[in-house]
Amino acid sequence: MATPGAPRFNSKSPTIKRILREAAELSTTPSPDYHAAPATDADLFNWHFTLRGPPSSPYASGIYHGRIILPSTYPLRPPSFRFLTPSGRFEANREICLSISGHHEETWQPAWGIRTALVALRAFMETDAKGQLGGVEMSEEGRRGIAGETPGWRCGGCGGRSNGEILGEREEAFRAMELEREREGEKGEGEVEVEVPRELQMGFKDEMGKGKGKEKEEADTEEAELAEGFVRTADVAPVDESVQPVHIPPPTPTPTQQPPQTWHRPLVPQTPYVPQTPYRAPAPAPAPLQQLAPQPPQPQTRSNDGVPMWIDRAIAGVVVLLVAMVLKLLLGL
Repeated sequence: MATPGAPRFNSKSPTIKRILREAAELSTTPSPDYHAAPATDADLFNWHFTLRGPPSSPYASGIYHGRIILPSTYPLRPPSFRFLTPSGRFEANREICLSISGHHEETWQPAWGIRTALVALRAFMETDAKGQLGGVEMSEEGRRGIAGETPGWRCGGCGGRSNGEILGEREEAFRAMELEREREGEKGEGEVEVEVPRELQMGFKDEMGKGKGKEKEEADTEEAELAEGFVRTADVAPVDESVQPVHIPPPTPTPTQQPPQTWHRPLVPQTPYVPQTPYRAPAPAPAPLQQLAPQPPQPQTRSNDGVPMWIDRAIAGVVVLLVAMVLKLLLGL
């Protein structure tokens, strides 16, 4: 039987392991500018955060408080954020639309965590709302006035402590960590610096606006070069105009040595192939009929069988003699 009030979660779940690891890392490696932790031990998906305003801005003197809701599939899906204190930049008690929030899951990467999201959220405060969901348009004077009131704001879910007290504890923990490192002979590394990933900067480029100063111009130039497929690898040395270039004439061939000649095949424009019908010669015209003059009859020298006529006559004469001899014999009897 579970003990009343004890945490009820599966410690073997990858999501629970990730949340516990991030909570321990934020607690053991504190930052004087931000802090986040689960509101209760029984609900690891409901976090509260305390954030100091970015320096050199109307929010510099402010300390702001808010909530982070982690999805059940964290870190595969991004968390959601809302400010509980007024800031002049975001509406209080309303989920804000950012590239690191659940409104833009396409820009979130599981490698990022709560610390990365807090650093990005702090950078977002210096941007213009421009009709952003949960954004507020206000003058710098109004934002400075709200910032001066935020350190005394108290959260009932955080033990009734004020924003100033929460970050004050983080500052003391940070100094204690640095002293402990000095006693052990280690070099103090200072605060854990977390830079906003470049992919995340590209994701909320519209919210970041055009930026300020030379750094933004260099970033824009670099992005333009990348967009054109060109990456600068080295600076080109300036040309010294005082140095005149030396002209070297080409070698003149001797009479016995002719310059090499190369033969280039002339380019013949290719015409598309068009099939043609086979050639047929015209039929010859029929020759005109000629009228033949009548010929006189020629004496017949051969019989119809092709035998000469004198042979036929000789045979006929022999036959006649034989017949006469037969008749003479018959009459003599």
